[in-house]
Amino acid sequence: MTIGGAGGLLSGLLGVGGGLIMVPLLVFWAGYRQRDAHAMSLGAIIPISLASVITFGAAGQVRLGYAIALTLGSIVGARVGVGFLARIGERPLKIAFGLLAAAASILLFLQ
Repeated sequence: MTIGGAGGLLSGLLGVGGGLIMVPLLVFWAGYRQRDAHAMSLGAIIPISLASVITFGAAGQVRLGYAIALTLGSIVGARVGVGFLARIGERPLKIAFGLLAAAASILLFLQ
């Protein structure tokens, strides 16, 4: 529950996917395997996203056309990504996740 709360709080506050927060916490703090942490994080995206959409929608800050386009692209991308997740080994998955997190950090720092 604490990890979910941290993921939801930071997702709502920073607009990051819960995976950037939840996956490391599930692996290092809760002792989950990398693949299991990714799968759990993906399942948590739905309620986090719904809560955010409802909150921002009530404030009139959701651009419906963009949201629909992002949703459709995300559905296709998620299907492809989950297919890769099922086939990739634990070590390459950790390396790929670490590289993504590092690249995102560097890009945000440089802005």
